[in-house]
Amino acid sequence: MSNVQQSAEQLAEAIRQSEEFSTLKEAYEAVMNDDIAKKMFDDFRNTQIELQQKQMQGLEITEEEVEKARKVVETVQQHEAISKLMEEEQKVNEFINSISRTITKPLEELYNQQ
Repeated sequence: MSNVQQSAEQLAEAIRQSEEFSTLKEAYEAVMNDDIAKKMFDDFRNTQIELQQKQMQGLEITEEEVEKARKVVETVQQHEAISKLMEEEQKVNEFINSISRTITKPLEELYNQQ
């Protein structure tokens, strides 16, 4: 395994150990341990996956599907535990995007040479 790959594995472990990820994990477990929240979240995720699969296949998403998705999103956002989970997921995504910008800096520097 190369040094870069080893560093990536260490970074993955550091992310798992980070406060941001721990908070996300706690929020996820709170949703999974609440039967109503879990069902709502599962419905939300299934709706997301269905729409993403249609997009990837180049299929048109109908107005009915858009409306269904909108209603599902509105419903889950009203549930405190799910809303908290979505907020924490956004924080982790921002955290990982920041790391990604750091990792890809050598490419940016290479292509921006004058």
